[in-house]
Amino acid sequence: MAAPPNFEKGQFTYRALRFNGQYHGWWKTRIHDFIMVEDSELWDVICDGPYVPTKKVRDPPVMMPKTKKEYNDADRKAVEKNFRAKKILVSGVGPDEYNKISACQSAKKIWEALQTTHEGTTQVKQSKIDILTTEYELFRMKDDESIQDMHTRFTSIINELYSLGEIIPRNKLVRKILSVFPSLWESKVNAITEAKDMHALTIDELVGNLRTYEMKKKKDSERIEPKKKKNLVLKAESNDSSEEDSNMAY
Repeated sequence: MAAPPNFEKGQFTYRALRFNGQYHGWWKTRIHDFIMVEDSELWDVICDGPYVPTKKVRDPPVMMPKTKKEYNDADRKAVEKNFRAKKILVSGVGPDEYNKISACQSAKKIWEALQTTHEGTTQVKQSKIDILTTEYELFRMKDDESIQDMHTRFTSIINELYSLGEIIPRNKLVRKILSVFPSLWESKVNAITEAKDMHALTIDELVGNLRTYEMKKKKDSERIEPKKKKNLVLKAESNDSSEEDSNMAY
């Protein structure tokens, strides 16, 4: 999932993050976490709709909405959840996005409006899922790519799928990562597959293991390279010396 270019990793905020029409998947995850920390019941209101106080009338009993004058303290607190959720969502969008949701009467309607605008209808959403799924299936590590860069590209695809409701099990993600390496990594991949429990291995543990191996390979290469250059110099000097001896013989 791509993040705004001016957002630093590890940055934290005590207010709702402002959404300006870009990076919707990123904002959606962040605003969800923010709301859950504020009050997890607010997220229920966004998903299920506002609470409507009711009362029993007639015989047999029928449930009817209460008038505001009939609200008790518990009703008022429950109703306020919708307005608190609306306040967070509204304060988390810029002017252009606000124009798209200003007529919405509930937090649920605001959330649905933003999702439809930026993720599309069900058909459009499924098309995005299909495209990302193809990217996931065809994903491969580039020959000159670092583990960190590969992991960043891979995570971006996974996060986008997650934001669209497609969740891939952890063990499948681990096996997928192990399948994307070029042939130069075959021995390391085989070693991990044989030594680790694929059902218990986390992605962070796997990537950490691979980065450690990558750094070791780099250090070994840096130690070997000067020796190669030295041998080439000695060989060149030896060839020059042989040519001089041959010329002197004539």
